Amino acid sequence: MGFSKEEISKTRKLWSSLWRGIKTIFVLFTMFFSFLLVSAPIFLAVADALLPSALLHRFSSPATLSSHLTNYDFRHSLIDIPLISIIRSAVILCVYGLCDGPKLSRGPYLTITMICSISSLIYVSLKAAFVFGEPAIGDGGGNYFRAAEVALFLCSSVLAIGHIVVAYRTSCRERKKLLVFKIDIEAVSACKNVYPRYQKILLQQERLK
Repeated sequence: MGFSKEEISKTRKLWSSLWRGIKTIFVLFTMFFSFLLVSAPIFLAVADALLPSALLHRFSSPATLSSHLTNYDFRHSLIDIPLISIIRSAVILCVYGLCDGPKLSRGPYLTITMICSISSLIYVSLKAAFVFGEPAIGDGGGNYFRAAEVALFLCSSVLAIGHIVVAYRTSCRERKKLLVFKIDIEAVSACKNVYPRYQKILLQQERLK
């Protein structure tokens, strides 16, 4: 038995609705992904300010954090790792907010981001050499505390590298925008230069007639 026209029409409408739904989801996903790319410096700065602090608070008691602040020792205290991340993210976020298109493409944003990230990476690497060169100390002790320390150092280092990558991609994106904008301006200028000449030719032809 063949399908009736009504069944075929319903099937086509169903597939059409399904296809429109898939296209809508794809467009929404593309817009969300584009929003994440554009806002990546902001999201990364917020993550940089929060994640190391959350990790340190996770495996350290308030008493331990207080002792790290009052009796700071570069070889043992870990309180400076989240502080470095907070300062780094605050500086980068402020520079990003103050820069416009040309400054984002070539200028202070990429330069300051690289300086802050590389400086913090050097500091964290030097501190890691001292911290991991001695036995683990802390509330839990043993392997758990050592794994938490490794996670804290890795988190800070990965976020520092992430700042460099995001700043470079942002710089490239803004450079492309400026290039397209420059091409558009040159095209408009060329049209403005050609259009008056075309008008003069028409006027001359009318006078000859």
